[in-house]
Amino acid sequence: MNILDQIVARKKEEVASAKAKTSLRELENKLGFNRETYSLKTFLTDHKKTGIIAEFKRKSPSKGIINDQVTVEEVTTGYAAAGASALSVLTDHDFFMGHDDDLIAARAVNKIPILRKDFMIDEYQIVEAKALGADIVLLIAACLTPQEILGFAKLAKSLGLSTLLEVHNREELDRSLNPYLDVVGVNNRNLKDFSVSIETSITLAEVIPSEFLKISESAISKPETIKLLKSVGFNGFLIGENFMRTANPGLAMADFVKAL
Repeated sequence: MNILDQIVARKKEEVASAKAKTSLRELENKLGFNRETYSLKTFLTDHKKTGIIAEFKRKSPSKGIINDQVTVEEVTTGYAAAGASALSVLTDHDFFMGHDDDLIAARAVNKIPILRKDFMIDEYQIVEAKALGADIVLLIAACLTPQEILGFAKLAKSLGLSTLLEVHNREELDRSLNPYLDVVGVNNRNLKDFSVSIETSITLAEVIPSEFLKISESAISKPETIKLLKSVGFNGFLIGENFMRTANPGLAMADFVKAL
């Protein structure tokens, strides 16, 4: 069982527990559920922004603790001030030290789109994401069937949420696309051995249909990499560890943007 299988197995337990504690009707009555969401497409194509989706992440299964000494409020507001097009906030606890409260806290102090970075395996989590104040949900092709991706994306769209489909290769891309998706993200990290290569994005760029915006994820640590990715058609760039490894992630992003 690889790490993704372990995460999905644990996620099924978490979702069952959440359903037992909070009904869908209760989620729909939460304050965050009725707010008007921010469009990821709108912010990604805003030329005043950087195209960067800046991530708040304390820990990862492959790297261990990255940074657990900063608050989600100070980091995300720093990202927004530096020109982030959107924010990514981990809500998985067991593997990434995230929490639903992190997303709620980030929402309270920011006025740009927020991605709920988690492993969606049930429609309940889509409704939950809206209630928490998210604007975007992540659908990871490696752990979902085409039918699940279609159903989840259709539900997200009906709730006003943007959808980010994450793929790692051509096979996942070809079987996962549907009209309800907004953006395709190419994860440059191999989930089997955690190696990273920007070539994954470059190879897939030309086969992602033009109706979808393109995001490159992982392995982005230099401004030159963003320039290269833009040249092959990418609109967005998800960056987390590169900033989070520093004492002041917001400042690190500001310095990175100056170099662009």
